Amino acid sequence: MAQPVEIRQVKTIEDYNACVLLQRDVFGLPDLEISPRRHLIVSEQAGGWTLGAFVGDELVGFVHHLAAMRGNEIFGYSHMMAVAAEYQNKGVGAQLKWAQRARALSEGRDFIKWTFEPVKARNAHFNLNRLGVVVRSYAVNFYGTDYGKDPAEHAGGLPGMDSDRLFASWELNSSRVRALSEQREVSVGKPDDVIEISNDFGALVKSDPAAAKAEALRIREEFLRAFAAGLVCRAFERNEKRPKYLLYKEG
Repeated sequence: MAQPVEIRQVKTIEDYNACVLLQRDVFGLPDLEISPRRHLIVSEQAGGWTLGAFVGDELVGFVHHLAAMRGNEIFGYSHMMAVAAEYQNKGVGAQLKWAQRARALSEGRDFIKWTFEPVKARNAHFNLNRLGVVVRSYAVNFYGTDYGKDPAEHAGGLPGMDSDRLFASWELNSSRVRALSEQREVSVGKPDDVIEISNDFGALVKSDPAAAKAEALRIREEFLRAFAAGLVCRAFERNEKRPKYLLYKEG
């Protein structure tokens, strides 16, 4: 029988080291771009924390949560989440995020913010449909050109891919988020607009780098126009060929 996954706060030097190693394995980033042990430890002293997913004593995932300010309000910023390859698509990421919500609520917080890549269908489904985030803003080249690109994509020879990001707003006490936390579905209704994306952007990068870059730029322009028109993104429609973001008038 497989051992269960336990979510608990990362506290020891050994577990922080495991978070660093997991970043290397999952993201393939150079050391310059990895959040080091000191950063994770200092974040805890500044009001943040790191929750780890453990199978026995083995760290198989983590989410790093920072304390952030918005005016006089303290809220959460989810800087990073990583799950080991062999535990992906097994609900570990969802366990981490719902544990993060519970911890934030216990501290009197009701809002967490983070970013995700607009071109990645799996991330969009997870954030919008599984967690119930709302997206109201788009950041152009947020981390700088080529930041965090999957090393497997380098073979596509695609220089200059900008690190565009969508900002996820997780309103922890909203009726939809509460329902999803209880595994109840809530309809968001018919959208006022849609933005289509590729179902497998990584494969597109490898097969046609120029088309991938053009696709990313098209998605950028469509999101910028939609947000300028006052629309917000609340859901994602999965499709094997052309999945799409679903956008709605605010309110």
